[in-house]
Amino acid sequence: MKVIVVGAGVVGTMHAWQAVERGHEVVHIEREAEARGASLRNFGQIWVSGRAGGEELDTALRARELWEGIGARVPDLGFRAIGSLTPVRGALELAVAEAAVAREDAAARGYKLLTPAEARAVNPALRGEFDAALWCERDAAVEPRTAQLALRQALLASGRYTFLPNREVREVVGRNGVRDDHGDVHTGDAVVLCTGASLSGLVREVAGEIPVRRVRLQMMQTDPLGEPLTTSVADADSFRYYPAYASPALDALNSGQAQDPTAAAHKMQLLMVQRLDGGLTIGDTHEYEHPFAFDTVEEPYEHLVRVVESLLGRPLPRIRRRWAGVYAQCTDTSRVVHRQQVRDAVWLVTGPGGRGMTCSPAIAETTANELAW
Repeated sequence: MKVIVVGAGVVGTMHAWQAVERGHEVVHIEREAEARGASLRNFGQIWVSGRAGGEELDTALRARELWEGIGARVPDLGFRAIGSLTPVRGALELAVAEAAVAREDAAARGYKLLTPAEARAVNPALRGEFDAALWCERDAAVEPRTAQLALRQALLASGRYTFLPNREVREVVGRNGVRDDHGDVHTGDAVVLCTGASLSGLVREVAGEIPVRRVRLQMMQTDPLGEPLTTSVADADSFRYYPAYASPALDALNSGQAQDPTAAAHKMQLLMVQRLDGGLTIGDTHEYEHPFAFDTVEEPYEHLVRVVESLLGRPLPRIRRRWAGVYAQCTDTSRVVHRQQVRDAVWLVTGPGGRGMTCSPAIAETTANELAW
């Protein structure tokens, strides 16, 4: 079988991986020299802890298993089974963490409530003051800026993979082909359009208006910390944005403890992961209303610096990078992905939202199973 994959972000790359793994030939088309969107502008977190139960959690856990297996074969992914800690302060935040640990699926997530001393034994860099910390053993990380490159090198080694960069697919041709902006037509037994946050143009022509929206975020990266940050770290504001933490305790937190005004205005939470070079990737904000701002603003970065320094109990290293990114999210946020057949042998796969890095291996596996590759 020959599979045409359009889009070299993490979702498209994982579809190419699944096809090659199953013995098929893949032609992978990317409009840039390499992926430049949300697949690079993220934390690299394999983030199981905050996922909703049911299909979303099942997908995240399966993806976590697949990531670990791929990471063993492709060391340059930088896969690390580091887990995560969410320090909490005060009775309201603590009650949300306790409710999470009491969930029926808490064991599957690897939840455990730790004392400050236990949390510092896991992550000694957390020298700030807090009352407890929610531990999620199943969380992990990869290197987002290099993951697609590492996967591509492994795919090229198969001898069944062709990468075509700097080609924008302009139209679907017939039942099983696409034409790029060089005028070349590529046909296969299956075509998968993994267009990420590009939802106009080709996507609108072949699928119409789809139930997917674009979300913008801001993030930053620091110089090396100078010591290991042995887990990823979140703050209690993350409870407000992830469905796993929905509970009466969360309702009490939302009504009884307002977010910092800057955090509320930019729909913020702290997520933080250490890169292999020792720097910290820190974020993030959320912007949903179009048109998006074209600039980055300083107040969210200042807020994140304050929160991180309060948890680390030390000054943050110099910020060396700031950026914004846009990802695609299903408007029904309970849906893991939007998967739509648009021609006899052409499928559109987009909209995983902030779950793209986490869930992409399992999303691609599901596509391959449903299409009987």
